[in-house]
Amino acid sequence: MVTGGSLTLALYQPDIPQNAGTMLRACACLGVSAAIVEPAGFPVSDRHFRRAGMDYLDKVEIVRHVSFRAFEAWRARSGRRLVLLTTRAVQPYTDFAFRAGDILMVGRESAGAPPEAHDAADARVVVPIRPELRSLNVAVAAAMVLGEALRQTRS
Repeated sequence: MVTGGSLTLALYQPDIPQNAGTMLRACACLGVSAAIVEPAGFPVSDRHFRRAGMDYLDKVEIVRHVSFRAFEAWRARSGRRLVLLTTRAVQPYTDFAFRAGDILMVGRESAGAPPEAHDAADARVVVPIRPELRSLNVAVAAAMVLGEALRQTRS
């Protein structure tokens, strides 16, 4: 049973297969669709990717986009908001009002999200962490924000 409504987790050019597999596994378990903006930094047949996603990859709807431009065209056709998870945001994710249909995007682990993703985002949110530390693992941050978005959008 799909319980996550119409939220989507978008991975912008993922470059660590274990993290991508973990996020897609979370999507499968939570009933959330996924989008991958290519190119990925690894082949999707990569054994680390498959191991992290286990047999859950067949249980998640994944839409692949050959570029950010293709992703944006798809998003425009669907009329959905893009909520970017970024360390450069000022609004904590817990203070943001998520809506059904939102697309939550995470950037590359090695470089974050590029300026084009920041410019296209309808909102940018951050997971507040201690100031002397740089960031959380992308899969951990995605799970935290996705959990809050699901909490808010379920009735």
